Amino acid sequence: MSVKSDGWGSRVGLILAMAGNAVGLGNFLRFPVQAVQNGGGAFIIPYLVCFVVMGIPLLFIEWSSGRFGGRHGNHSTPYILDSMVKGRILKYIGVFGIFTNIAVAAYYCYIESWTMSYVYHSIVGTFNGMSQAEVAGFFNSYVDIGQSTTGIPYEAVVFYIVCLVLNTYILSKGLKGIEKVAKIGMPLLIFFGVLLAIRGLTLGTSGASEIFPNANAWDGLNFLWTPQYESLLDLKVWMAAAGQIFFTLSVGMGTIHCYAAYLEAKDDIALNAVSAGFMNEFVEVVLGSLIVIPIAAGYLGLDWVLENAGFGMAFQTMPYLFQQWGDVLSILAGVFWFGLLFFAGITSSLAMGTPWIGFMRDEFNWNQTKGAWSFGAMILILGMPTVIFFQEGVFDEYDYWAGTVSLVVFAMMETILFSWVFGMKKGWREITSGADIKVPNVYKYIIKYVTPIMLIVIFLGSLFKPLDNDWSGNFSSLFSGNGWSLDNGSIIKTVTHAGIKQQLAAATDVATQTALNDKMFYINIARFLLLGLFIFISVLVYVAFQKRRREGRATE
Repeated sequence: MSVKSDGWGSRVGLILAMAGNAVGLGNFLRFPVQAVQNGGGAFIIPYLVCFVVMGIPLLFIEWSSGRFGGRHGNHSTPYILDSMVKGRILKYIGVFGIFTNIAVAAYYCYIESWTMSYVYHSIVGTFNGMSQAEVAGFFNSYVDIGQSTTGIPYEAVVFYIVCLVLNTYILSKGLKGIEKVAKIGMPLLIFFGVLLAIRGLTLGTSGASEIFPNANAWDGLNFLWTPQYESLLDLKVWMAAAGQIFFTLSVGMGTIHCYAAYLEAKDDIALNAVSAGFMNEFVEVVLGSLIVIPIAAGYLGLDWVLENAGFGMAFQTMPYLFQQWGDVLSILAGVFWFGLLFFAGITSSLAMGTPWIGFMRDEFNWNQTKGAWSFGAMILILGMPTVIFFQEGVFDEYDYWAGTVSLVVFAMMETILFSWVFGMKKGWREITSGADIKVPNVYKYIIKYVTPIMLIVIFLGSLFKPLDNDWSGNFSSLFSGNGWSLDNGSIIKTVTHAGIKQQLAAATDVATQTALNDKMFYINIARFLLLGLFIFISVLVYVAFQKRRREGRATE
């Protein structure tokens, strides 16, 4: 059995690190957009319901599983699950807990590097005098190899490598390094967020112009916080809300397991899990909803926001809006906004390195430095294609399979294992052992029945996503005998490149056909890399199992 060679310095540091793991770029980039695209206030209600009946249970499951595995000397999901349930096959479910983190970190660090670059460009005044279209064009040129005569986006590559080296160096310092970053980064993130949120709350109609005379920041806030109750009957809104929970809490990844594995046997997990979860919700629901949407609505109007809301607003629109605040305040706002995003990103990406490092230390006696730099090397190899071939869809392919599908699959399987194989009786004992709060007994039944059912529904919903995401219309079609039409975004259709093939069939010029064929080629390369990574980790788990058998510490 391996010896714990690392540990948390304080409870505050642990909670901030766990919250930092959850509080990521999605809190500020994805949540507001999801809310806008799914009915504003109508989205908030199912989102909070999903947090209570799916988010908190998953936090309890992953914190308690991690602490249980840590007691048996395991600090990565394959052997955390192996310590909980007997069976040679089940440990391979834990491969998702290493695979997902490496694959997500490969492209997540690229987004993180954008924030570093934009802090620099905000300070040197790159965006001064640019129109909104020019600011958007700057981002497109940043990620587009077509803008470079050599086919390499040099600035993007440099900032990506700098960001990756910084992450790797901090990881090489162990949990103490991660804890220091969390203690500095999380307070600064909240401080920057509060300053920008105050501006969003006080902007009002002062940003209106001749082009957008009806602009009003309060329109954005009213839209986000006024429930549209008729949308609550739309399954699409509930699916979107449930999906956001995965992104916002970092559940279904394996990072929480690995952080919790370094706790002592009687350390509290119930209050810690709830504290980290609610800190994340405060940052996302309160700060996340008070910055991008109201500020954009305050200058460009709510109609523009509803039409153009998207992930890219943070980089393609916000720098332009900051320029309206004057030379000095625009620099400060740029530093606050992109600095906030950087700290949100790095506290999450650091967590992604811990499963690999813990696994290699437990199974192959690698030290922290070797584990950290090997993680950095893998991220560089896997991630560079997302930088160079961003426009060809490699980035999106990683995000879909590793950052979406893999999360749902792992969360679904680990919940079923925890509730029905490990057993709710033992599971509840793990959750409540050492708890500083009384966990409501109703969570026994939520964890055993409600959460697994919700996860199965989400998985099936992703597998059989209906055409145009029209759930109500497709159910009516199915029950009337007209069948179920799959959307190109469903897992089944995505596997077969249905969307690209449809575009190819409609393309009439050779240039478009060539571009689409090239895109399909690069997407296949991305899938090959992801599949190769999964197989590689599975082989390592098998080798580790054989090693454990020889040493007499394997569970059959």
